[in-house]
Amino acid sequence: MTFQRIADDTVQGSVAGLIATVPMTLSMKILHRLLPLHERHPLPPRWITMRALKMLGRSPPRVPFARKALTLAAHFSYGAAAGVVYRYANRRALHPGSGSGIAYGLAVWAGSYLGILPAIGLLAPPKRHSLRRNALMIASHVVWGWALGEVTRRMEGLPRAPRRIASWDGSRAPLPQSHGRP
Repeated sequence: MTFQRIADDTVQGSVAGLIATVPMTLSMKILHRLLPLHERHPLPPRWITMRALKMLGRSPPRVPFARKALTLAAHFSYGAAAGVVYRYANRRALHPGSGSGIAYGLAVWAGSYLGILPAIGLLAPPKRHSLRRNALMIASHVVWGWALGEVTRRMEGLPRAPRRIASWDGSRAPLPQSHGRP
């Protein structure tokens, strides 16, 4: 692999991860508003960012705008870094698209929320959070993974996989392509 290829893959993966973090963040905000009032405490990105600052011996900003800006910067940086890993995984074993993206998004949730974050003390394990809050975060990671897979597929100029339906005899046939309104 050439240096240019590594640089291109790194940039494209980080851009895809950044783009995918936008719908993820929006879904988190929307789903957060649907939680009962007693479960609407700060979402994990803010909690993780503020806890990380404390662990590094720094005080979290007192100004709400600064806390929000720092949280968003950390959240989008994590999305970008995870996008780079997905890009390299596509070079090795995966085929970019919504399916592999969703699987990867779930793997990122599991690795982070079941493994890394509790292990280093940045967030309590999922069993200490409500089912609704866990569902919110899992759904948001599905949204992120779907978006990441689709953005990556489009960046690589790959066509969508043909959708297939099962016919009466159990074989799978491609759906007819529509070229306009029905």
